[in-house]
Amino acid sequence: MKYFVFTLMAIATVVTAKAQLNTPQPSPAAKISQAVGLGEITVSYSRPSMKGRVIFGDLVPYGALWRTGANAATKFTFSEDVTIGGKTVPKGDYSLFTIPNQNSWVIIFNKNATAQTNNYKQEEDVVRFEVKPESLPTPVESFTINFADIKPNSAVVEIMWEKTVVRFRIETEVDSKVMAQIQRALDPKKDAGLYYQIASYLYDNNKDQVLAYDLITKSVDMQPQYWTVHLKAKIEYKLGKFKEAIATAERSMAMAKEAGNNDYVRLNEKLIAEAKKGK
Repeated sequence: MKYFVFTLMAIATVVTAKAQLNTPQPSPAAKISQAVGLGEITVSYSRPSMKGRVIFGDLVPYGALWRTGANAATKFTFSEDVTIGGKTVPKGDYSLFTIPNQNSWVIIFNKNATAQTNNYKQEEDVVRFEVKPESLPTPVESFTINFADIKPNSAVVEIMWEKTVVRFRIETEVDSKVMAQIQRALDPKKDAGLYYQIASYLYDNNKDQVLAYDLITKSVDMQPQYWTVHLKAKIEYKLGKFKEAIATAERSMAMAKEAGNNDYVRLNEKLIAEAKKGK
C-alpha cells in the first residue's frame, strides 16, 4: 500500500513538473543604465507591445495614473543626487508614474520604489511636473525608455510608445565635485598624466584657463606627447596667444607625423590656420 501511494505521488510530481512551461513574457523585463556626470542612472521596467491596439486614450486612458510600463511600476535608481523638474531628488530608488493626456503629461517620481497604482500615495511624491508630448514620424511597437542628449552633467529621458514621445532632463552636480578633486589631486603630486587630465577638463568645460595652461605646460615639460602638446596649443589659442599657439601646434604636428597619427596632423593644421587668422 505504501509503495502504491509513493508511486502515485511520484507520477503526480512528474505531471506537475511537465505542466510548468517556460514561455516568453508578453511584456518582457528590461534594464538600462547610463553614466551621467559622476554617477549612474538605472531604469528597470517592462516593455508591452502595441499588437495592433490603440494605446493612448484607449489602452492607456487619458487623465489616469499609469505605472508607465507593465507588470510593475517602472523603477529609477540614482547613484548620486539629481535634479528633475527643478527639484533635488536624493540618490536612491524611486517609482515612476505618469498621467498621460493629449496635450500634456504629468511626470511623477515617488519615493515608494515598489508602489503600484492601487497603493500609490501622492504625499510620497518627491517631484511632479508637466511636459508636452510630441508626435513621432513612425510608430514604436514596444514601449521604450531611452537616454538621449547626454552631456557632462545631464541626460534627457525619452518615453516612447505608439507615435508619442515625452522627454524630460535629469541633471546632476559635477563642477563643484570635480574642482574639489582637482584641489586634492594637485597637492602635492607631480604627475604629467594627471596634469593633462585636469587641464583637459578645465579646457573642455570653459573653467580656469590660466590654471589649465599652467598645468598643461607642466605636463608637456615633464612628458611631451603629441596630444598633450596639441592641448597646450588649443589653450594658448583660447587665451589669445596666437603666435605661441602656432609654434606649439607645429611642434605637435611634427610629433604626430613621426608617430603616424594623421588625425592629429589634420587637427594641428586646422588650429594653425585658425591661429594665423587671429594674429
